[in-house]
Parts: sequence; structure tokens; C-alpha cells
Amino acid sequence: MPWHPSRFGPGARGHVQGSDRQVLTACAIAFVLGAPLGGERAAAGVVLDAASRTPVVSARVSGGDRQVSTDSSGRFEIVIPPGHARLAVSAPGYQDATVELGEGTTDIEILLIARARFREELDVTAEDTPDQAAVLPVRPRQVLTVAGAMDNVFRVLQTLPGVAATEEFGSRLSVRGGTPDQNLTVMDGVEIHNPYRLFGLTSAFNPETVERFELTAGGFGAKYGDRLSSLLIVDNRAGAPDRRWGGSSALSLTDANVILEGGLPKAAGSSWLLTGRRTYYDLVAERFVDAELPAFNDLQGSARWDVGRGHSLAISGVRSREDTDATFDDDETGDHGDLITNARNDLATMRFHALLGSRLTSDTVLAWYRNVDALDVDASFQNVSRRTNAPGDDDDAFGVANVVFDREVSVEDISLRQNAALALGRHAVEAGFEAHRLRTGVDFVIIGDRNPTEGNGSSVRGGAGLPDTLDSALASTRGGAWLQDRFLATHDLTIEPGLRFDWNDVNRRSTVSPRLAASLRLDASTRLRAAGGLYTQSPGYEKLLQSDYLIDLTGGSALDLDSERAVHAVLGVERDLGAGLTLRVEGYYKKFDRLVIGALETDEELEDRLAAYDFPPELQSSLPTERLVTSRPTNDGRGRAYGFDVYVSRAPSPDARFSGWASYTWGRAQRDSYGLTYPFEYDRRHAVTAVGSWRAGDRFELSLTGRFASGFPRTPVVDVRVAPTPDGTDLDGDDDREELVPDRDDQGRLFWEIDLGGVSNFGSARLPAFARVDLRATWKPRGAAGRWQLYLDVINLLNHENAGTLDPQLAYDPEADRPRVVYERAAGIPFLPSVGVRFRF
Repeated sequence: MPWHPSRFGPGARGHVQGSDRQVLTACAIAFVLGAPLGGERAAAGVVLDAASRTPVVSARVSGGDRQVSTDSSGRFEIVIPPGHARLAVSAPGYQDATVELGEGTTDIEILLIARARFREELDVTAEDTPDQAAVLPVRPRQVLTVAGAMDNVFRVLQTLPGVAATEEFGSRLSVRGGTPDQNLTVMDGVEIHNPYRLFGLTSAFNPETVERFELTAGGFGAKYGDRLSSLLIVDNRAGAPDRRWGGSSALSLTDANVILEGGLPKAAGSSWLLTGRRTYYDLVAERFVDAELPAFNDLQGSARWDVGRGHSLAISGVRSREDTDATFDDDETGDHGDLITNARNDLATMRFHALLGSRLTSDTVLAWYRNVDALDVDASFQNVSRRTNAPGDDDDAFGVANVVFDREVSVEDISLRQNAALALGRHAVEAGFEAHRLRTGVDFVIIGDRNPTEGNGSSVRGGAGLPDTLDSALASTRGGAWLQDRFLATHDLTIEPGLRFDWNDVNRRSTVSPRLAASLRLDASTRLRAAGGLYTQSPGYEKLLQSDYLIDLTGGSALDLDSERAVHAVLGVERDLGAGLTLRVEGYYKKFDRLVIGALETDEELEDRLAAYDFPPELQSSLPTERLVTSRPTNDGRGRAYGFDVYVSRAPSPDARFSGWASYTWGRAQRDSYGLTYPFEYDRRHAVTAVGSWRAGDRFELSLTGRFASGFPRTPVVDVRVAPTPDGTDLDGDDDREELVPDRDDQGRLFWEIDLGGVSNFGSARLPAFARVDLRATWKPRGAAGRWQLYLDVINLLNHENAGTLDPQLAYDPEADRPRVVYERAAGIPFLPSVGVRFRF
């Protein structure tokens, strides 16, 4: 029967068991009125935080071989098989509990107490199993133990099915055929526009202060919107309220961090947490080099107060800074460059949670977020994709690339998010709204050469179709509202319909997005799940922080744009195989339309560009007559992505030395643009991943990660053409010093450059297959209860030379009048060992 708090009185009784009886007795209080054990019976109840008495969402409740998860109000219902009178309860950040049911009815209230930190070594509970399609939870402990992750959650997500890293060094993701800017990241109810540090080498999230990571690869509910592809939820944990103070420190490949936490004096159930991270290699290296190497520092603090029964107030803040001021010189090649970067990330939030009566909860989040990312480059270096056909590889045979540009992207977001959850019998209804006041801007000046290796002219990596200057700022309001219901239709069937409304005054458009999810338990071990709906994404510079291409929203161009749109469909089946193994097979389909892409040059723009060339008739074939993709926006993009994945996982447990997961994904992603159909740049047909961890007793743990995948599409060189140069000395005597003439060396030999063709050549070749094995060995000198932990992490253990790109180069061809094209593998991580240490106090 439905749970109601009035059914529990002072005489209610419960019994808690666990591997550590003394700890677990303090971690769960169960008030139980039992039921007969002769046959199946339905148990219902609620799981609450023992300190604040707030609902614990997505807690796992198991009885026999059956399991369910609590809803947004902390409620659950489960049918217990005959002969069982015990419920096991677990939730991220809390101590596990086992509840013995007595005689009588089975309405239960379970209070969980937060797990004391630094305890990730003892976290051996089973994986969360969310009752929703396409959800992939990641434990913070996994971020700290997966080989090759470098304490970065995005590198762990790259090992999950359907998720691809756009590059080895960075953290941006392509999820099931989506682009990186289509991924939404939400931390504690606040949209995080830039979740990376150090150019994406690490993430903005310290896994030691995070309670939960959860990626939804598609079909997510109506509570979240304005993105087309995926949703990453990050929930930070509160400080430990049961201790005066304590903490931990760690040293990893990229940074060192310190965590301090404890309970607030004279405030039961209240706590504080303060953590700082900083790169350390720059402090050492800058003593030997005259440069300010890329570095960052983060300071994050939070405090939480219990302000009454079921009410809590939390405030938090983040201050992050990144700086680089470096110069490089190569006397052999003459390469020279200056690199200056400056990035600021600031966040302040206030969150109020209220329990209004016995069935209604309310969450209010007010936040201010600012990100400013500036980059200033002034460099000249040997351009191996531009040369004469002179013998040998002397410096004089190659051209020089002058890369000179300034760029700044800024986002300021003042947001308010309100969500209310109401428990009505078998229904858990949620409704709410969010509002964002955004000030965004893009300001850049390109003085030097453009990037010849980018076929798409709108590429943010210096594409040829970008304007020389852009100074654009937008002040806009974006809002959304939602209504969804989680309906327990039967003991085996849960249905979750939802409806979302979004509005953005950048393009002054509104959209309505229906969504639906369902979960059906086929038997005690098998679950069938489905999800789908309509998803939209409005134009805005805040997406540019993760985008591959620049879209100019200056003036009224944005007003002519529709919001991008995608339809999702996900269907999967999950089965418990026993011995802690879970198998999941899931298929997906995404259909994209109204995608915002750069328009091709008009006839007039093409004629104006070609008019600058003054080539003789015999060299007219070298003119770049293919139309460039510009930064002028249109809604002419369409596409589709579909595939399936097979995922097997084994959760850690006290009696299992081995845990991990393995997956295979087959997928296909295509784009329809410019009258053509071509592979999406992150189309990956096959991907196999295996992540494993083996515990050799309490002191040693060995982890391996293996990843093998098809290569991404690439745009190959179609030919070489004569390179142009400004006629600054008026060599042809026509008094026009701004025209472009054929470039020649001192011997009169022509310089040649690569030609990537036009849009019809996009993605017409593939990179080589990707393969990498990473290793991590962890040693705990005094076992799991000790204070010290040391580890060795080796990325690319087998030193496989992967190709993040195939860089085209020109080489001397003795049998022709022009050089030939060769390719060099680049942008791959080499064999990279590192050591780290953690210490708790």
C-alpha cells in the first residue's frame, strides 16, 4: 500500500545488518511493521537522508533477486519473492544498509547517513541500475581508479558504449552521433557551459568531492532541455557533518589537490567543505625555462545548513583561473612563437530544499556563472604543406606559416531553476521552470594565415571562410518549463510522460517538446526500457565553447534561425546474469533537422574572392574555385544517427576480486548538407572497450583499460595547386600591390600548397583504426583502512602510434614538376607513465 508517515509510531522496529555492524547500525534506521513470509508481498516505503530527512533519489532497493530505484520523492515499491524478508539499500554517498522485515505490513521508512570520506577504497556496493533507458552512471571512485582516466570523468565516459572522444588529448565527447556542443552538463542544478580545464586535458570536476556522475546518452526527461544529444548530471557531496574536521590530499599527473571538511559547530546535520586544486609541474619547470607554462588553479567551497525538518540551505562557490605566457624558439627550423592564454571560471550558487507536507518537495537554485576564455597567438613556423619541388628538405624549400590571431569568448549566465515534486499514490509528478539571463560575446582578429588542413571554412581552428574580424555580443533571455509524471502503472510497468516548453529571444522562437519513457520488468531478472521524444537547441554563443564551427550571430542573422531539432528513440533490454554480472543491449535512432551550419559562398562572394588573383592563363587551374563554407548561419543541416551497443558489467563486491565492464558499439552517423550526404566527422562504425580491475587482497589493485575502434572520417587532399602571395613589391608592374600572384622562391621555382577540394570531398576518407591499452597499479601500504595510497598510471602501455589526425605534407617528387603528398600521424598520446599519491587525515 502507499506509504504515509503517520503509519509509523514510536513502537515501530527494525534491524540493520552489514559487513561493518558498528558503522551500519548508525547508518540506517528502519521502522518496520512486518508481513507474512509465505508468498510474494509488496513492500513500499521511502528512503531519506538521516540528517536532513530529505528524499534520497535513485537509491537502490533490492529484495531477493529483484530491485527497484527510488523516485524523485525517495519512494519505492517492490514485490519481494517468497521466503525473503530482507531489503538491501544502497545509494551513492551513503553507507549501505540491510533491513530485516518483521511480521505484519511492510510500509517502511529508511534513514541513510552519509558515508564518511576518504572511503572510496571501501566502496564495494553494486552498480546503480537506473530504471531508465540510455542512462550510464559513473561512480566517483571509478574516476579515481580506471586506468588512463587521469582523474577526469570525461575520460571514463569515453569508455562507455556510444561515447567517443573527439580527440585523445581533450575531453570533448560525441555521444551517439551528436556534436560536442549538443551535450548538456548540469552540476547541482546549474548549467556548466565550460566543464574543462587546461584546454580539455582535465575536467572542472574534482571526483573526490562529487557524489554522483550520470550520463544519459539520449531520451532524457523533460526536466532538461536546449540540447540535442546527451545529458551529464554532476552532484557534489556535502561535507562530512559527523566530524569536526578532516580531509585528504592527492597528487596526480596534472595537479595536486587538498580537501578539508567537517561539521558546522552548534548546527546538527550541517557541514562545510573546502577544496583547492593546482598544477604543480609549472612551479618546477618555470625555474629552468623563461616562460609561464599552461597552469590552472581552482578553489571550491560549500556549506550546508539543516534549517528545519526537511528543509536545507546550501551555498557554494567556484573560482578557477588558467594562464599561459610562453615563448618557443627553434634555431634549426627558425620556428618562433608566443602563446598567451587567460581563462576565468566563476560560479556562485544558492540552493534551498523544502519538504512541504508529507508529499511535496521543492528545490530552488539561484546561480551566477561567468566564463571568459582569451587566446593570443603570434607564431611563425615551417609550413610543411607548402613547398617548392626542390630536391631535399632544406628550409628554403618550404613555406612559412604565420599564425597571428586574438580571440576571446565570454559567457555570463544568471539563472534561476525551480522544481517541485509531488507524490500522489502511484504518481510522482514533477513540474518546474528555469530562466537564464545571458550575456555572451565573441571577439577575434585574424591577421595571419588560415589553416590549410581544415576543409570546412567555418572551422574554429582558423578556417578559410571565417571573417578577418568579428566583434559580436548578445544579451538574451532563455527560459524553459516542464511537467512530467512517473506513473507506476503496475508492479512491473512504469511510464514517464513529459512535456517541455522552451523559449529564447535570440531567435524569438518557442518550442514544445513531448517526451515519453517506459520500463517493463519482464521477469525477476529482465527489464525492458524505452525512451524518446523531441529535443531542441537554440542558437547562442554559449554553445560555441564546445563547438567545432563558428556561426556569426551578429545583427539580425540569429532572428532568421529556427531552433535545431532532433527526434530520439531508444529501446533496450537489461538482464541480471548472476554472480554480479549485468547484460544490456540497447538500440538507438536520432534524426536531426534544422541544424545550424555555415552557408556556402554566394556567387558574388566567390567572384570577389577570385578577383584578387592575378595568375597567368597557364596557372588558372590553380585558382581555388570551390565555394567555401562561411560563418553565415543557415538551418540547412540535417542528419541521422543509429546503432546498437552491447554492454556487460560486473560491480565491485566484497567477495569478488574482479570488477569492470566491456562493451561493443556499432553505429552510423550521417549528415545531409549542401545537397550532399556524407559521414558525420565523428562517425565511428565499430568500437570495443574493456575496463577491468583486479584486487589482490586489501593492499594491491591492478586496472587495465583497452579501447579499439574504427577511425573517424577525414577530408583527404585531392591535389596540389600553386600557392598565392600578395604582390607587395609590384613584381608585375601593374601598380596593384594587394593582388595575389604565384609565389616563387629565389630560383623562380613555384611554391605549391595542398588542395582539400570542396564540400563534396568532406569525410571521403578515414583515419586508421584506433587502439590503446592503459594500466594502473595501486598500492595501499596499510590496506583499505590506511591513510596512504600510491599508484602508477601508464597511458598507451604498448606505445601504439595512433593517428588523431593525418597531417598532409609535401615531399620532393623527382618525376614530376610539383611535389607529392605524404601523410604523417599526429595528435596521438605516446607512451606516458605517471605516478600519484593520496593521503587522508
